[in-house]
Amino acid sequence: MEGRLNHLKGHLIVSCQALPHEPLHSSFIMGRMALAAAEGGAFGIRANTPEDIAEIRKNVDLPVIGIIKQDYEDSCVYITPTMKEIDELMEVKPEIIAIDATESIRPGGITLDDFYAAIRKKYPEQLLMADCSTVEEALHADRLGFDFLGTTLVGYTKQSKGDKIETNDFEIIRTILNKAKHPVIAEGNINTPEKARRVIELGCYSVVVGSIITRPQLITKSFTEEIAKLEKLG
Repeated sequence: MEGRLNHLKGHLIVSCQALPHEPLHSSFIMGRMALAAAEGGAFGIRANTPEDIAEIRKNVDLPVIGIIKQDYEDSCVYITPTMKEIDELMEVKPEIIAIDATESIRPGGITLDDFYAAIRKKYPEQLLMADCSTVEEALHADRLGFDFLGTTLVGYTKQSKGDKIETNDFEIIRTILNKAKHPVIAEGNINTPEKARRVIELGCYSVVVGSIITRPQLITKSFTEEIAKLEKLG
């Protein structure tokens, strides 16, 4: 965790992603989005697909957390779910690769433990981030030896349904920080500068912020929905 990765400590990582159904879906646009994030002071980028990562690197010299979102019929796991996606990401060698580290079974009936062991055997030097949805999952990933623990999936899985990362002054994050040995990267619904500052104050290594910066359709929707409340009152 030396050199470029120390660069991330105590700072903001911006997630620059747009899926095929979204209006900004384009590697070119993600490259420019990353450039805008860098000009705003971001210290790292989280990106989806080798194509986007390659384009982002043409625009900025920042550490990248790489993922591939891929759906499989036999599993609900979609963030870097199989070795196929790992191999594709290793073609562009992001500084960190993030994978779903929840209790859910991976495609083909593979457990997290077996998948993690296979990655470490094939790519022993690659840094890995665990995208988790519960305290228990984060602590299990910590025991396995993930280099970073992320709260990315809190509230997005059946085992974390209804949970909110900011509840009780980020209680989930504080619990993980108190019990885990590896660095924690806060991610998921951190949608104000104040929340981002708070998780760093609590001791998180870094904080990832995405939609509130890089998805204008969702930002616009938050404004229009608030204005629409006037119609209900009227």
